[in-house]
Amino acid sequence: MDIRILGCHGSDAVLQPATGPHRCSTCSFLLNETLLLDAGTVASKLSLSEQAQIRHIVLSHLHFDHIKGLPMLADNLSEQVSAPIVVAAIPEVIHGLQRHIFNTDVYPDFFSIPTPERPTLASSYLKPGHVYSFSGIDITPILVNHTVPTTGFIVQDRASAFVYSGDTYSTDELWHEAKHIPHLKAAFIECSFPNSMSDLARMSKHLTPALLAQELRKLDRADISVYAYHLKPAYKDQILHELHELHIPRLTVLEEDRTLTI
Repeated sequence: MDIRILGCHGSDAVLQPATGPHRCSTCSFLLNETLLLDAGTVASKLSLSEQAQIRHIVLSHLHFDHIKGLPMLADNLSEQVSAPIVVAAIPEVIHGLQRHIFNTDVYPDFFSIPTPERPTLASSYLKPGHVYSFSGIDITPILVNHTVPTTGFIVQDRASAFVYSGDTYSTDELWHEAKHIPHLKAAFIECSFPNSMSDLARMSKHLTPALLAQELRKLDRADISVYAYHLKPAYKDQILHELHELHIPRLTVLEEDRTLTI
């Protein structure tokens, strides 16, 4: 699988490191050019022709930083696609999109326009623990421990697999299910706050570097690559330092505008 990193941070910001300005964008991962995993950043990173190739969008939860690119994508493609783009998530996420975003007050209802018979977006409900196939890739949603209903995902094809934590605090089932997959190649694990902000991490149900290390011990797979993502840009330097101090083999902190092959 090819995974294009459109955005991988917990907020949008422009940082000014010594190497020059770097734009941090919210989470969105494009798989094999046609399947989008979370939609925090889409339209601002892809050309119109690239956007038109997306056929399925799988969302982990309703928080704005994971869905905010979806309205712009729908707006751009409303007259461009021959069939609706499928938006797949647990029912709480689909209902929230329709109630709070595509409600004609905040944004047009692209689940019913240009026509109810041929809308821009079509919803698909996911049930945790069940396997779904989108664009030739199998996805299993697993409930994780966040402040709103949220799923992580086990993502696999015939050759490889990875686990994606979504936004989560300490959780168990996701790691239990992933550790037994023989062709697991990677784990994408959120890490939002530095250790000094552990109280805020607990209240907001996010991970710190110390908590990330605890979650990795549950996964117990030293043979896979580990990608930390969802760092809050305001605390990025401190989080990077603390992750480095863990000396976790094969740990990489994700950055935008790169493509991984797993």
